[in-house]
Amino acid sequence: MLALVETLSQIEQDDSIPKNVRIKLQNAMLALKDSEKNNKMKANRALQELDEVSDDPNMPAYIRPQIWNVCSMLEGF
Repeated sequence: MLALVETLSQIEQDDSIPKNVRIKLQNAMLALKDSEKNNKMKANRALQELDEVSDDPNMPAYIRPQIWNVCSMLEGF
């Protein structure tokens, strides 16, 4: 999970990311860091946030595959 948080953090730090997308990425990272939930619940919550992000028309095209990659890894939990 920590590797996924780091990946999302790197994406979030990109200057071309719109503010609304940054907020969703931060919410996904918080969900993954939640120590009160099991990994499956963390992954599901993060996937909900990232699903909304991946469809955002303001998202730079080169970021979308990175988001999809994280989603693919989360689906394995």
